[in-house]
Amino acid sequence: MHIGFLGVGQMGQPMAGKLLDAGHALTIYDISEANMAPLFARQARRADSPRALADTAEVVVVSLPTLAAFRAVVFGADGLLQGRAMKVLINICTVGVPFVTEIAAALETIGCTVVDCPISGGPSGAAAGTLSVMVSGDPATVESVRPIISAWGTTVTVVGNAPGAAQLLKLTNNILFAVSLVATAEAFVMGAKGGLNPQVMVDAINAGTGANGATRGVMPRSVLPRTFDYGATLNILMKDIDLAIEQGEELGVPMWVCQAARLMCKHAVMAGQGDRDLSCMIQVLEKASDFTMPKVA
Repeated sequence: MHIGFLGVGQMGQPMAGKLLDAGHALTIYDISEANMAPLFARQARRADSPRALADTAEVVVVSLPTLAAFRAVVFGADGLLQGRAMKVLINICTVGVPFVTEIAAALETIGCTVVDCPISGGPSGAAAGTLSVMVSGDPATVESVRPIISAWGTTVTVVGNAPGAAQLLKLTNNILFAVSLVATAEAFVMGAKGGLNPQVMVDAINAGTGANGATRGVMPRSVLPRTFDYGATLNILMKDIDLAIEQGEELGVPMWVCQAARLMCKHAVMAGQGDRDLSCMIQVLEKASDFTMPKVA
């Protein structure tokens, strides 16, 4: 297939690379020349605007960090809505149910169908092609783009026939990750300050009932070596937390525990940590505890 890819940052670049690995032709657009350069070296072609991308490819993948950025590339000057070739937009962003429904309705007016396709697994999963891919949309359209989706991960879960259901599933995933991140930070600072070796904690917990995404991924990869480079900012995590809590409360679910996690993360953002890697939450707890965990080589 000839595919357009809009947004080739931390997640988009390796996911676009997987499409090249699978033999697809690729045209890309990003506001960062540095982000695009590795893909140009692999013979990806350039589009000069979102509209140019939608004039070139029938299938366009969008990977952007914020709702505002997504809105701009759809509705803005030289936006996707003005394109003449695009028939399918694959959304891999976490944007919430109302937003993806709005985008789907707008694109329907130009004969374009949205396949909602948020993903989980972080930059390392994107690079390895092991993402968990959640999909909702018109069944025939989903099947038509399955060769694209399958390039990103071995777990592809189709959860509904209209855009939005995959967003709901992704938000349940991300709010669980946010809660586990905050709780793991508290627990590890407690254990380490009490004299436990952080590596011993990781090994024991991941073999037991306390294992979660933070203990399996964030702690061993980014916290124990003190690199704090898991691959997503705290601001992006806050966006997902806010969307999840808004969705839960709209459905009449109180979200008490999630609100507590939000308070912790919001405290860090208000303290100027928003643009830092989300693994910095451990340092927020360290500062509050007047203790720094030892580095594990």
